[in-house]
Amino acid sequence: MSREVPLRRSLLLRLLTLAVLVAIGSIAATTWLAVRTTTGAIRQEQGQALADDARVYDTLLGYAATHPNWNDVDGTLRPLARQVGRRIALTTESGTPIADSSPGAGQLPTKPSATVDALSVDTALTAGLTPVGDGDQASARIDPRSTGPYLLPADERTALKAEAAEAIRCLQGRGGIEATIAYGPSGRPRIETPGTNLADSILCLDARAALRTPSATERRALAQLNAQVNTCLARRHLPDVRVDLDWTWTRQPGPVPETRGTVEPDQDHNRAVGACIGTSRREQLLPYVAPAATLFVADQGGRPPTAFDLSRANQARIVAVAGLVLLITVGFTVLAGIRLTRPLHALIGAAQRMRDGDGSARVRVTGRDEIARLAEVFNDMSERRERLELLRKAMVSDIAHEMRTPVSNIRGWLEAVEDGVAAPDRRLFSSLLEEATLLQHVITDLQDLAAADAGELRLHREQVYLADLLAQVVEAHRVQADHAGVTLSARTEADPVLDADPVRLRQAIGNLVANAVRHTPAGGSVTISAASAADGVTVTVTDTGSGISAEDLPRVFDRFWRAEKSRSRQTGGSGLGLAIVRKLTEAHGGSVSATSTPNQGSTFTIHLP
Repeated sequence: MSREVPLRRSLLLRLLTLAVLVAIGSIAATTWLAVRTTTGAIRQEQGQALADDARVYDTLLGYAATHPNWNDVDGTLRPLARQVGRRIALTTESGTPIADSSPGAGQLPTKPSATVDALSVDTALTAGLTPVGDGDQASARIDPRSTGPYLLPADERTALKAEAAEAIRCLQGRGGIEATIAYGPSGRPRIETPGTNLADSILCLDARAALRTPSATERRALAQLNAQVNTCLARRHLPDVRVDLDWTWTRQPGPVPETRGTVEPDQDHNRAVGACIGTSRREQLLPYVAPAATLFVADQGGRPPTAFDLSRANQARIVAVAGLVLLITVGFTVLAGIRLTRPLHALIGAAQRMRDGDGSARVRVTGRDEIARLAEVFNDMSERRERLELLRKAMVSDIAHEMRTPVSNIRGWLEAVEDGVAAPDRRLFSSLLEEATLLQHVITDLQDLAAADAGELRLHREQVYLADLLAQVVEAHRVQADHAGVTLSARTEADPVLDADPVRLRQAIGNLVANAVRHTPAGGSVTISAASAADGVTVTVTDTGSGISAEDLPRVFDRFWRAEKSRSRQTGGSGLGLAIVRKLTEAHGGSVSATSTPNQGSTFTIHLP
């Protein structure tokens, strides 16, 4: 494995490349945004992009549709200008001023924003705001708010409103149909039954004839319109039609006018009728709507348009600024990359030394950034690795020592029997069985610890009554305690109950009891107690044995550790019992601790949640 990283894969080169790309992208984006913003602002000043202000256009269009002139438009125009924060002006098509929200702001833009004409609506500017009418294309361009002679007087509105109310009551009474009244621009009500089958509603609506037939005002207006339409059609030698309130038409019975070689009776008939209806409607509405006006929308100052000059000097300035930004970015990136890669190289070297067997490999920690944190974690890992390696070597030595003694004893007695030195009697078999049992005990303890270390120690939890469990532990170790001359007892407070694996919990407490009995001289006592605490349950094993010194107390739960440096087997045990207690307690989510006074005794406490 090469110790040097190729330049094309180095972190410094990658950081530099990334910084250059980011700088170039930032400069290009900033330049593009500046040009687009400047161009958009200038176009806005010139009035070249103000035709999309649909709100201003629609409001003034609505005024034109409902007023015969522009005399009082200032009351609508000035509040609208304050709301949108723009200057709004209207002139006649010849340029004569009509109204201006900022009359002293200077000249108007050279290009108008739109033409406000209620009889010729620009549908591109009113998309989504003002609904267009039904029927032919020509009629659709007439603002629906232009009612003219179709505007219902108050008495007709009142009568139609009463008819609509009666129709709604009929609908609700016959089939529970929910209906509402909507009013058109002329004041005519209509019944709306959204999402309802109109089978029952037809009977109710048919009974209200006024809702289906034109009023007197509407009949007069329709008569005038039909006369104008049929006059237009007669000039084109087309048959008469009848136009209804929804601007649809039907052909009237009667002779077809004689053609004079210009238009066949059915040739382009629909298109011709639509054109005549649109023209006639405009002629009819013309006295009721304001005349066409030119709309100007500019900023509040009304400044004249300016031009955006991207000259060679401006281009040179942009290039110079971009180069300076790029140079500064590269410089800072190089400095940051060097500071970043130096500790990484030190970490790489330390890791390689650790790989080669140097357990003392460390790196110097400087700063408080992520790299410094990485160096701290590496040093901690190296220290732990060195400590674990020492523990591993000690464990291998301990395992070999623990297993060598019973295996050597078994082999020695078997060789003695084979050589005829010892007789295979009952005493010999008992001794061999004792050594084999000790060896099996060591192996079982090692298996439990290995399962706990691998996270494979399975618990079968159930409700455990500690009074019963402690009684079982006492009975299991009664023979051992009586043989050692030790008094073994148990007591509980209020019979605590917890959720735990009874077999594993009994094993943990049993290991503590067995350890206490082994280290308590004849005449002493071992007491097991259990009590409920604020945050769980505590189980305490107290003995009157030899105790543990303060310097040895932190190591009592280490594997194969004994206070007896000579490793005498007079007290028995594999040196794994307390380590297993700690693992079983931690598997239950608890903790175990020990306190001791030399020559007075020890206390081991298990705390379980």
